[in-house]
Amino acid sequence: MVRYSYATHLECSVGHDRYDIRKLQGLSAAGKPLLAGYDLEALRREVRREEIARRPPNLWRWHELLPLEDPAWIVSLGEVETPLIALSHSPRPAGFRPPMVKDESRLPTGSFKARGLAVAVSMAKARGARRLAIPTNGNAGAAMAAYAARAGLEAFCFCPDDTPEINLSEIALQGAAVWRVNGLINDCARLVESGKAKFGWFDLSTLKEPYRIEGKKTMGLELAAQTDWQLPDVVFYPTGGGTGLIGMWKAWAELTALGWISPPLPRLVAVQATGCAPIVRAFDSGASAATAWENAHTIAAGIRVPAALGDFLILAALRESGGFALAVSDSAIEAARQQVGLRDGLLLSPEGAATYAAYLEAAAGGRLRASDRVVLFNCASGLKYPMPAVTARMDVRAPFAAGISLPSPGS
Repeated sequence: MVRYSYATHLECSVGHDRYDIRKLQGLSAAGKPLLAGYDLEALRREVRREEIARRPPNLWRWHELLPLEDPAWIVSLGEVETPLIALSHSPRPAGFRPPMVKDESRLPTGSFKARGLAVAVSMAKARGARRLAIPTNGNAGAAMAAYAARAGLEAFCFCPDDTPEINLSEIALQGAAVWRVNGLINDCARLVESGKAKFGWFDLSTLKEPYRIEGKKTMGLELAAQTDWQLPDVVFYPTGGGTGLIGMWKAWAELTALGWISPPLPRLVAVQATGCAPIVRAFDSGASAATAWENAHTIAAGIRVPAALGDFLILAALRESGGFALAVSDSAIEAARQQVGLRDGLLLSPEGAATYAAYLEAAAGGRLRASDRVVLFNCASGLKYPMPAVTARMDVRAPFAAGISLPSPGS
């Protein structure tokens, strides 16, 4: 019998002991992330990929591979399928195909965080949670605030001091309680953890619950369908907590088990900033886990995560895919953002720009083939980040006066 969801259990990512998917869950008894398991054999018998493709192009078209068992509990703000846009005019090495940008800025609240929070808030409400809390560099908090408001739940957000003002205002405007914290994202996470017993909130920190990763997984599912089930050769992904990267690798494993796609799978590239690159350091040293990064700093706040709970899962996905990890400087990120904006009209987030900078570096370093089909993830709208001030003025009483330079027509 066809089911709405084929989820059967939650499983520890290390010990593989199983947990009841019908109950609200956090970490495993070992303190490790839980991952949802599905009855893929039954799903393979009962559902065809062509049926998925005929549905409206949104996140919930993938409901068989999501943990929510009843559509009545869906909390939605219109999670659209995000486009693939070729960087046809931005610089690239001679003979290389234009890389494609998967532009997640089109989602509710302007970032990919909507995917994870749509599923997580739906699951939390279905399992009886009334209060939600999250540590956030901005975008996750904005998404949680929006979906919590939609669901009628209380929301509490803890943000590093230098979180962009527009993110803080967005969170507050949607009804969440929000605090600046004199520390980094890991310090904010400790505050959420310490307040759980006292305030009774459900902790939505990255990978401390098993639902956000299932929402993020839809990036990988969607990319497969958009490419006619022929995935790209290489995917560059801005990596902080790594939920999206881990989720996509999980998605492709599930699609492979269903027989909907075939190897080879994309090589995954984890992109970090030189000011906060624990995954790059661990990957390059051959380690299976990352050590915390000291004095983390970068303009790409979304990837400024000194220690990721899912570090071992990120590193495993990189190695299993034949991929690698790469760090780029803030100056390269700024230059990439300007190039893509000027040449292709896409206003990338700093994290998205980091993937383009990493693509250029990888291509120049011989880590890509000219024939590779490459996808870069832009995870948020550039409108949510500081931009250059505009200082030029014109006097209506003396328009185009001396000293004002305009290009000639056709130049």
